[in-house]
Amino acid sequence: MPQWTAAVGAAHLARLLAPRPRPAEPVRPHARRLPAYRELADGVRLLVLEGRIQVAARLPAERELALALGVSRTTVAAAYEALRAEGFAKSRRGAGSWTAIPEGHVLPSRSLEPLPPDAAGRVIDLGTASLPATEPWLSRAMEGALAELPAYAATHGDFPAGLPVLREAIADRYTLRGVPTMPEQIMVTTGAMGAIGAAARRAVGYGERVAVESPSYANVLELFRETGARLVPVALRERLLGWDMDAWRRVLRDAAPRMAYVMPDFHNPTGTLIGDDERRDLVEAARAAGTVVVADETMAELVLDGEEPGARPMAAFDRGGTVMTVGSASKAVWAGLRIGWVRTTPDAVRRLVSARAYLDLASPVVDQLAVAWLLREGGWDEALAARRARARECRDDLAAALRRHVPEWEFAVPRGGMTMWVRTGELSGSRLAVTGERLGVRVPSGPRFGVDGAFESYVRVPFTVSDPAADEAGVRLAEAARLVRSGAGADGEPTGLFVA
Repeated sequence: MPQWTAAVGAAHLARLLAPRPRPAEPVRPHARRLPAYRELADGVRLLVLEGRIQVAARLPAERELALALGVSRTTVAAAYEALRAEGFAKSRRGAGSWTAIPEGHVLPSRSLEPLPPDAAGRVIDLGTASLPATEPWLSRAMEGALAELPAYAATHGDFPAGLPVLREAIADRYTLRGVPTMPEQIMVTTGAMGAIGAAARRAVGYGERVAVESPSYANVLELFRETGARLVPVALRERLLGWDMDAWRRVLRDAAPRMAYVMPDFHNPTGTLIGDDERRDLVEAARAAGTVVVADETMAELVLDGEEPGARPMAAFDRGGTVMTVGSASKAVWAGLRIGWVRTTPDAVRRLVSARAYLDLASPVVDQLAVAWLLREGGWDEALAARRARARECRDDLAAALRRHVPEWEFAVPRGGMTMWVRTGELSGSRLAVTGERLGVRVPSGPRFGVDGAFESYVRVPFTVSDPAADEAGVRLAEAARLVRSGAGADGEPTGLFVA
């Protein structure tokens, strides 16, 4: 299969390089302006590190970019030479230039691992976007499940599509949300990751392309890599204002990915909420391209401001099985309740179930009964209300702590979900993550959520602690930033761009 390579048009690159509003900086009377070629090279480098331009994207010819920017060709040539010298561009005679990440730097490859419980007293964990269980609803659900267990204990216990009672309850929930659904359209899985993995193994062959938002959820990116898929990143619009539909149409048309993975509801890591028009447009473009869209709705009901998310499920715009919707109980109730599901066509469910025999056979019966009890008896909505209140408190406390202790960092406060995407200025998010863990605060670096090393100047902050822990997290992150800025935070680590 030929390699698909993105190309950055000269006009598009000129728009990306246009000055963006930034916080006011103190005037330095004797500060010298950088040469034009240096400003251009720095701008392109930042676009690569922020994921606004893909790694391995073909850059415009020198003459074309010079015309688009209104500068001399000599300036562009010098900027390209500087980028090549720093490892952010490569060239081959007759083939042009393309973006790159400097060689010799290890990219993040491990999944995000939860902090061991015995470390909770000394480390503030901002690494995992999960809260403790919503009680007493989890315990009540388990009691209800145990009361119903004897009838199931008399069977073989393997239900590859899921317990009928749970499939019906999940289908009713979708119908309540405005998407009429039959139980035959639901397959219960072992968590949302099990659902995404089942869809990927069924629909994507080794070496085939999967289009993903850039940034995207780190563990899903690693899952696709492990299955042999080739990732095609599609950047969000400037200031995280939604999907860049021109970019999506171009990728769907030119790269012809077998699958597109998106999180339209309070996206992890950025918290972005996608509107109805963009959802409809993406489904239509994917249908025309023959691409399956996996819509991850694990955050959909975590609305923290207002009562409703203000957007319809992706499946509401689907007319022919283009969309596979993924859901889970982990965010609404507890991550330890390993129950997820896929909503798709009955025929696709049958194919997924048949392929499950050599994977995990089925999901735990007791956990399924507990989720069914919550959905049937009203406990789901009560647990969800408690989860929203707790996440809202943590979000507000963490945002206040960051503004207080690291006011130079930039972020938007999302109105739902569980994560904030924080730009750390010129500081390396990877070095901040390494230094922060030494100081007792755990935060994942931006490159974990990108493809090929993008987002070096970001960290993800989930809403998992409130004051006083939130304030202390801000104190420790500020100290980590001070150490990284001074160079002390890099002790023992390679110089240059370090991706942890």
